[in-house]
Amino acid sequence: MATSERLAAQSDRLADELVASFGRQLRLARVGSGLSQRALEPATGLSHAEISKIERGRVADVPMRSIVRCAAAVGLAMPGRLYPSGDAIRDAGHARLLARFRAELHASLRWRTEVPLPIPGDLRSWDAITGGTDWRIGVEAETVMSDSQALERRLALKRRDGGVDHVILLVADTPRNRRALAAAPTAFADFPLRTRAVLAALRTGTNPGDSGIVIM
Repeated sequence: MATSERLAAQSDRLADELVASFGRQLRLARVGSGLSQRALEPATGLSHAEISKIERGRVADVPMRSIVRCAAAVGLAMPGRLYPSGDAIRDAGHARLLARFRAELHASLRWRTEVPLPIPGDLRSWDAITGGTDWRIGVEAETVMSDSQALERRLALKRRDGGVDHVILLVADTPRNRRALAAAPTAFADFPLRTRAVLAALRTGTNPGDSGIVIM
């Protein structure tokens, strides 16, 4: 299953679980307040039948506004903040960048794209993994660099959890990206190798021996 399909399936399951959880919490709060479903109709703009379906998790695509209204009516607040979880879906430019990098590799090196991290339920994946018989390198491709510090933290966590020996940060060669790297000279200290050294090794099918940044 491709990463995009895997993410869609996992996201659907999570959405179903959240809807069911919200419904249970709403019902407990309503019953605890001594309110009937009909009593919530004026405050929510929903019929008692719609409220019943929400409480039982029977509305697959329940509007967020309906959940917030029900929550407010029974004295609950629903904070609206999103947290980092998995990896963003990539575009065609990202695929072309990976293809350019792969074209530089020795024919003996293995190559796989969209490789999930070896943690059950983890939504993250390596953009690609390459390597030989006894070494693996995770490849993370960036077409547009905006927040170097956030990227560095994300790579550090993937390096810790990703089951690889080294990591290559593959960056599209654009003025914006070069400025972003130049603006953070102390960033990516754990990526000592640069383009020439990394490609020189991989073109011969050799382990570069460390992590690095490749601009191309």
